[in-house]
Amino acid sequence: MKSEVAEEKREEIIKACEELYKETSFKDITIKGIGEQGKFSRTSIYYYFQTKEEIFLALFTREYENWIKDLEELYNKNEELTKEKFAEKLAHTIEKRRNLLKLLSMNMYDMEENSRIEELTKFKSAYGKSVKMVKKCIDKFLKEMAEEEKDKFIFSFFTFMYGIYPYAEVTEKQKKAMENAKVPFKFQTIYEITYNGLLKLLK
Repeated sequence: MKSEVAEEKREEIIKACEELYKETSFKDITIKGIGEQGKFSRTSIYYYFQTKEEIFLALFTREYENWIKDLEELYNKNEELTKEKFAEKLAHTIEKRRNLLKLLSMNMYDMEENSRIEELTKFKSAYGKSVKMVKKCIDKFLKEMAEEEKDKFIFSFFTFMYGIYPYAEVTEKQKKAMENAKVPFKFQTIYEITYNGLLKLLK
């Protein structure tokens, strides 16, 4: 019972951080601010997390765990998929993970550098499971791919994910700067970027 209460409190802290992150930048969020958002004392937060980066890392871990659930559903609910259909369905799992992409592209180094090894290990475990689940889907739906090609796809896809968010979430200031610099810009959604990227990687 005590562990369940502790897990609930930990999740409440993560949710408070998540709510702040919708409107506030990573660098401007503090332990104090997270406490005020969720009506926790800083002492109660420090019982579960030593730094704000650990809270973000826990949010990041949860994002991977939720993505893994979507990947498992993709695996279990489909018997056969063409490359195009696989790219479509995998892209749909990614478009739901906006926070995962944002954290991946913008704040990963700080989170990892300022978290205890046990918290980082939990995160790496969730990340590793997502890699294995994508590989499991490839093994099922893309049987014609050679093992070497599957490995190349995995490496390229997980590297590609780092760049999705900055291209899908362009600010008005960035748009204005590109306009001033005469850099052409065409808006694409997270789904569109992911789907088109997957098609290229699967050729």
